[in-house]
Amino acid sequence: MTAARETLAPLPQGLRGGVVVVKFGGNAMVDDGLRHTFAEDVVALWRAGVRPVVVHGGGPQISAMLDRLGLETRFEAGLRVTTPETMDVVRMVLTGRVQRELVGAINAHGPYAVGMTGEDAHTMTAERRPAWVDGRPVDIGLVGDVVDVNPDTVRALLDQGRIPVVSPVARGTDGSVYNVNADLAASALASALGAERLVVLTDVPGLYADWPRCEEVVPELTAGELQALLPELASGMLPKMEGCLRAVRAGVRRAQVIDGRVPHAVLRSLVDGEGGTTVTA
Repeated sequence: MTAARETLAPLPQGLRGGVVVVKFGGNAMVDDGLRHTFAEDVVALWRAGVRPVVVHGGGPQISAMLDRLGLETRFEAGLRVTTPETMDVVRMVLTGRVQRELVGAINAHGPYAVGMTGEDAHTMTAERRPAWVDGRPVDIGLVGDVVDVNPDTVRALLDQGRIPVVSPVARGTDGSVYNVNADLAASALASALGAERLVVLTDVPGLYADWPRCEEVVPELTAGELQALLPELASGMLPKMEGCLRAVRAGVRRAQVIDGRVPHAVLRSLVDGEGGTTVTA
């Protein structure tokens, strides 16, 4: 990590001392080099006075483990169909592998990161999420939508100078445990924390203006403009942009979708203003 990246001067207004929630996902999770540059970015933000919170996904690792176990992988409306057997694998992979790897990458730079899940201290509470395909309801099993966030534990870790790393598993209002889409979990946590920014890593440069006819990326749009576009979005981008929309409508100043395949993508977007799509209220 270069000295310039450690100092990060000047930061955009509001970032120093503010909370930034970053959703870590996509190709960066399975590329060792990208995982380590992501960890460097998070530590650099922390050292510059930003209060980062990381929410991670684990889709590729979960799918690989399901294949090894001979269990079906199926998606509807961009969300993983989650049976009780699948849920066991989700919890095992997210908290036992992906979270530990990410915590380890951050803590290679010092004693910063602490892993937790949405279940811990009832941080996230979820209800079964309906899915709709072609106007019809589809049963996607133990997939939850966050209906309540108690951010006290996350705030306590931030106040202790730690970097919370959160797995998107939530306690259900019915006593079940739910698999929560990481984009939407990050959005809910950012909203509850009153975050300055929500940053979502993905595997494309941003929101395409007219995919697949055109690969031009929309650099910025308002919540109202995004609301009008949501029904037309591809299933993979839908939860990311839905999460951004929810966040800015809940008071988060800016939500950004950025290309996680680019080394130091988080710093490039937050500090240098490079790349991706930004949603504002």
